[in-house]
Amino acid sequence: MAFENLSEKLQNTFKKLKGKGVLTEADINEAMREVKLALLEADVNFKVVKEFVAQVKEKAMGAEVLESLTPGQQVIKIVNDQLVELMGGTNSKLTYSPSGFTVLMMVGLQGTGKTTTCGKLAAYLKKNGKKPMLAACDIYRPAAIDQLEVVGRTVDVPVFTDRENRVAEDIALKARKEAEKKGFDVLIVDTAGRLQIDEELMEELVRVKKAIKPHEILLVVDALTGQDAVNAAEGFNEKLGIDGIVMTKMDGDSRGGAALSAKKVTGKPVKFIGMGEKFDALEPFHPERMASRILGMGDMLSLIEKAQESYDEEKAAKLEKKLRKNEFTLEDFLDQMGEVQKMGGIGKMLEMLPGMNSKSVSDDEIEKSEKEFRQMEAIICSMTLEERRNPSLLNASRRKRIAAGSGQPVSKINSLIKKYEDAKKLMKQFSNPNFMKKNKRFKGLF
Repeated sequence: MAFENLSEKLQNTFKKLKGKGVLTEADINEAMREVKLALLEADVNFKVVKEFVAQVKEKAMGAEVLESLTPGQQVIKIVNDQLVELMGGTNSKLTYSPSGFTVLMMVGLQGTGKTTTCGKLAAYLKKNGKKPMLAACDIYRPAAIDQLEVVGRTVDVPVFTDRENRVAEDIALKARKEAEKKGFDVLIVDTAGRLQIDEELMEELVRVKKAIKPHEILLVVDALTGQDAVNAAEGFNEKLGIDGIVMTKMDGDSRGGAALSAKKVTGKPVKFIGMGEKFDALEPFHPERMASRILGMGDMLSLIEKAQESYDEEKAAKLEKKLRKNEFTLEDFLDQMGEVQKMGGIGKMLEMLPGMNSKSVSDDEIEKSEKEFRQMEAIICSMTLEERRNPSLLNASRRKRIAAGSGQPVSKINSLIKKYEDAKKLMKQFSNPNFMKKNKRFKGLF
């Protein structure tokens, strides 16, 4: 999880503050010392840490904080506000051309996941109603064009290639003309990278920029490289001028220092973060939501958005009708488990719930839950259609047959049936209008 170590340390620090009825200057100094160490351990830029801690301390020492009824909570609010500001304040969205055709130029060093990110961005744009095309302009890296074509097929987005041409800016310009001619509204240009910033690379990128006049230049950096990612962003911005940063491999970076430092050091916002290998794992970067997650206050907005993405109004209406008629089957139960998986699985959901830090639920427990999901799926898929739709048919001999077919013991089948019955009762309660009226706190959640 991104910011895992930082989140744990900050939450432990603030637990001590929340336990005190009155805060002294010494309490705040001690807390700020721990915050400073936590940020430095998270690989946040030293100058950024120094300025951040000074600003928090100045605000925390105010009389309105020290004399308030909940001084600990006031300090946490100050830290939250400063973290949001540090990461850019608000979500920085892509800028689209008013003419209706937008060119996005992707740049970065080799090994950052730039080509894959082009595909993820194309998938994101498609999901949001755009019609993107990809352009292969990396003429140096072996199989770079082939890789982009594979990525394009995976996300079902066309790729412009010109294998005989060895001039990147010519290929990019041809791609732009082709995309406009064929009615695409976004062109994503994949450019060459190097192991390090050099004059030759920058000169080529400047020529490509001049040829296609991109509406945005997005720099792809690897979060796992920490401050090297921030230094790369500084270098690209100075020589080329970038509009935003896409930070890949955030799901594998437990420190998160690059994301916290990037905006302050470069002046350019982090626009997207890569949170997994799948092509739907590119997320807009929301500073306020990330700050909330770091401080253990959850990220309910992102959780709701993920639920809405996988929400099917027609399926929901059918399910409600089935529940009212007491027709909720094991197929429906499997469907509901699938919805949880679509949202990233139990582990992803728990990260977004208030108070659920990295230690609230262990990796072993999450893995156990995910494994249980897979076992349930195997069991249900080993049943006949009739058995799935009418579980009352599952006598002892049928359960033995299903156990053999799914590779699970009969006890697992018995456990699944009990879980299904419990879920059926609970969902029937929620679908009852009288229950919803009596329990107003559930209104809008189901």
